[in-house]
Amino acid sequence: MKLDDVKKVAMIGAGDMGHGIAACCLLGGYTVALRDIDQKFVDRGVAGIKNSFAKFKEKGKITPEAHDEALARLIPLTDMEEAVKDADFIIEAVPEKLELKKSVFAEIDKYAPKHAILASNTSNISITEIAKATGRQDKIIGYHFFNPAILMKLVEVIRGDGTSDESISIAYDLAKKIGKVPVIVQKDSPGFIYNRVNEPTLALLSEILKEGHPSPEEFDAAFKPFMPMAPFELMDYVGIDIALHGMEYFADVLSPDYRPSDEFMKYLNKGDLGKKTGKGFYDWSEGRPKIDTSKATKEYDLNHLVALQVNEATKLIEEGVCTDPKEIDLAMANGGGSPFGPFALAQGIGYDVLNAKLNEIYEKFGLEIFKPTNLMKEGNIKV
Repeated sequence: MKLDDVKKVAMIGAGDMGHGIAACCLLGGYTVALRDIDQKFVDRGVAGIKNSFAKFKEKGKITPEAHDEALARLIPLTDMEEAVKDADFIIEAVPEKLELKKSVFAEIDKYAPKHAILASNTSNISITEIAKATGRQDKIIGYHFFNPAILMKLVEVIRGDGTSDESISIAYDLAKKIGKVPVIVQKDSPGFIYNRVNEPTLALLSEILKEGHPSPEEFDAAFKPFMPMAPFELMDYVGIDIALHGMEYFADVLSPDYRPSDEFMKYLNKGDLGKKTGKGFYDWSEGRPKIDTSKATKEYDLNHLVALQVNEATKLIEEGVCTDPKEIDLAMANGGGSPFGPFALAQGIGYDVLNAKLNEIYEKFGLEIFKPTNLMKEGNIKV
């Protein structure tokens, strides 16, 4: 099979990610079946697509004709067999639970054509494990879009242990056709590229809460001039529960060093999850919190966070997850909106400076995940 053979895409799951991905595929010229378990979820997904398209039309990003033509190719439905029976490329975006995903993939495998590629939009779960629920492990891939999918450019194309080169190639080309920036993850590994590189920062925040200083606002105040949302503020915005569940997953599958501190868990136990509950590290009851930059800590600076990212990125190279530093930089720049990836930043800042910052963190907290790698110490990666 080649990319030209892909005519119809089935999107399984019509939530925020599902309908966002469906919208991208519609704009890319594909017929899209949007399926969910209940009509109300399907209707909500269709409304989300229409809302995105209306904004695009209003801003002149698509013509009225393109708007109408894309919506005419949308097929909303609740029946799984009907959704996938003639689909060439099928994307799953259901909740992040392994057993649920495996049951969904087993059902898709039962009804989908033998040539169809089955893709999971998981952000963490093993593609190899999901593939075991099917009889076509060569055609199972990870296809990790970022939220909001209609706007964010990065798509991580993840190879499971049994995934064929053909499946990876078609998925890569399809992502480009729908206007995305694909990066191939060569080895199925927790967090893939983007989430893996960012996870040590969460571990640092957990340790800072455990130590009791600086306060979240004092820490964020040091970073606010450099980023639209500082680290604790961003965690509040996304959801403290999501950050904690991610850390627990990493603790189980990668290193116990990621286990959240008791001080961090208190927020979850109290139900203070950030913006969605009105309170987390900050009070959101009257809108976005105002961070007083005059309170900025002198204990940490931007180079500490860059050092953590670069060090984790070197682990991806050492482990064969992604062996090209340029591809890692491409993923990081397009997944989060920074103009530069970690290796480009390291080249500009200097590995001697970053190694010193990393050693400060390692010596202070003693966690192995903060220990400089050999590649980090050598400091000769160029992009």
